[in-house]
Amino acid sequence: MKTWREMRRFPLAVRLLLVNQLGVNTGFYLLIPYLATHLTENLGLSAAVVGIVLGVRNLSQQGLFIIGGSASDRLGARGVIIAGCALRTLGFALFALGDGLAVLLAASVLSGVAGALFNPAVRAYLAQEAGENKAEAFALFNVFATTGALIGPLLGSVLLLVDFRTSALTAAGIFAVLTVAQALVLPARKAEPSGSGVLGDWREVLGNRAFLAFALAMVGMFTLENQLYLLLPAGAREATGWDGAAGLVFLVGTVANLALQLRITRSLKARGSRGRWIAVGLAVMGLAFLPPAVAPGAVTVLAGALLLYLGVMVAQPFVMELIPGFGRPGLTGTYFGIFYVVSGVAAALGNTAVGWAMDAGEQGAAWLPWVCCALFGLASALGVAWLHRLGALPASPAPGVPAPAGERSKV
Repeated sequence: MKTWREMRRFPLAVRLLLVNQLGVNTGFYLLIPYLATHLTENLGLSAAVVGIVLGVRNLSQQGLFIIGGSASDRLGARGVIIAGCALRTLGFALFALGDGLAVLLAASVLSGVAGALFNPAVRAYLAQEAGENKAEAFALFNVFATTGALIGPLLGSVLLLVDFRTSALTAAGIFAVLTVAQALVLPARKAEPSGSGVLGDWREVLGNRAFLAFALAMVGMFTLENQLYLLLPAGAREATGWDGAAGLVFLVGTVANLALQLRITRSLKARGSRGRWIAVGLAVMGLAFLPPAVAPGAVTVLAGALLLYLGVMVAQPFVMELIPGFGRPGLTGTYFGIFYVVSGVAAALGNTAVGWAMDAGEQGAAWLPWVCCALFGLASALGVAWLHRLGALPASPAPGVPAPAGERSKV
């Protein structure tokens, strides 16, 4: 109930974007975790072809974040968000209706491009609309995202009792509803593009050394967050011998997120600088992997998951809050887009290292992937602490772009 009360403090547009993220993650996770199984068991595709289909989706999204960010700045975030959700609707519907390789590749491309469009645009819009309350807005954003990531797989497992097509059409339906809601509720904000052109915008952002260093330092956050879907579920299943144990990882995180996220963000916001708390959060994320490394077992894996979620709750809202502060308001979308490209590529390399460590760990060094993750988190924490000490991070959050009073009253 407290979460809903906090929501009401924000404009209707922000509230919609929070519910939107719940729907986005619900729709995404009720389909994507089961896609590989559908492609192999239902359609009989080889592992190589499945890898291509899934890889195309990831590449389409990660490689085009910069396009989505620039489009948000130059065309307006509202239209880019709506276009992204519409494309995701079409892409997920194609997964349901087609079984040929060409259709599956088209569905993957559309789904990936959709994410590349609305992910930076949503964050840019949220940062602008939340004004001085960015940290709280992104804390709520994290709560709704985490909740959707729990609901999605649970709903997907139920819908799969019917068939995969039902799951895919349900996911497409969720995105269709979100598309209509955004078109009806989100107010248009006039874009204020610079006169230097898109390439000039990119050069300006890529020339910001402090921002690039910060994005690279986030390799730990993104790599370790991904272990919620790789190492931690695998550890829970191995410790218990029960496939359903993986769901406990998400349940622990969702309950903790609902209970603590806003309290943590508000408390820390009033005590010390953002950079310091981001470094602390990253360190906690790294330390989360030491209990399972020292004493493998169901309790230590769940304790590690709880610590990981706590670290994310400390760091992530302030990370999102700081990004617009690296540049001028007219480039907020571009900064978010390039941030996700740089940190996403770095995290992909990090995940490769963790995967290698998991394979090596099967040869008698079960502690290796856990220690590898701990080192990632601690290295990222040291990187952010160093940037903070150098004064390279924004001293205070950039002010939001206020909307005219008449426009706010309309929503």
